[in-house]
Amino acid sequence: MSDDLIDPTPFFGGLYSDLHMPLYRSLRAGPWRLHVIRMVACRGYWGDVKPLGGSVVLTRDGPDGGRESWMSLTPTEIESQEIGLRAARGHTVVFGLGMGWLAANAALRPEVSRVTVVERDDNVIAAVRAAGVLELLPEPARAKLTLVQADALAWRPDAPVDSLQADIWLRYSAPQRIDEARRMQANVAATEIYCWGQEIDIWRYACRRAGHDRPALDWPLLRAIVAEDIRLPLILPDWPDYPARIAAAVQWWAPKEPDWWI
Repeated sequence: MSDDLIDPTPFFGGLYSDLHMPLYRSLRAGPWRLHVIRMVACRGYWGDVKPLGGSVVLTRDGPDGGRESWMSLTPTEIESQEIGLRAARGHTVVFGLGMGWLAANAALRPEVSRVTVVERDDNVIAAVRAAGVLELLPEPARAKLTLVQADALAWRPDAPVDSLQADIWLRYSAPQRIDEARRMQANVAATEIYCWGQEIDIWRYACRRAGHDRPALDWPLLRAIVAEDIRLPLILPDWPDYPARIAAAVQWWAPKEPDWWI
């Protein structure tokens, strides 16, 4: 392995060992920077804290002179994407390239025959290509991948889509996510869709139905929210404790403002 390649696998100490951790290079492309930060622990998406030796992060120059973190290889990010990833099949479309982690893992799945990645920012594409994230995959996985520069809200596929993985938002609590996901689905007509952070929206609708921020979310209510309020063919895991996990996740990732769910 080349000295300038970063292997994030040791950072996780055996966590997520069945998932692929790409090799990265530290670099800058326009306002974007790919680099390593040191960490000793990180909260997972479902609320528990896990030890972590470090992380590779993708940050962008912010409007106030600071930096915005758009993706990182952390338990938070991995756990918030793996429901969709583990259900990916057939022709899978990924909206938002990020660091290429989701696209790479989708291409490695034997259940996936084709991966189309849609990213509008040419600097993000340049950064992932320069890092070699996708080029270092085994040839059968590389052959599945097509990278398209386009706007996820306008792009239309040239073939039926079995699985849509949408991750174009900066925050878990993006209030426009469901409206934008509906626009995507109107163009793509995917059999199934996973929206990064969809759990926060499920909770938002549960709060609206209850009229307060402590709804008793269970599977019947969750299914009703997806069918009647969200109205998208969301990918849902078959976990008995998924409603309880959502309740745990929102304690950390939902907005802190009172009545944010209204």
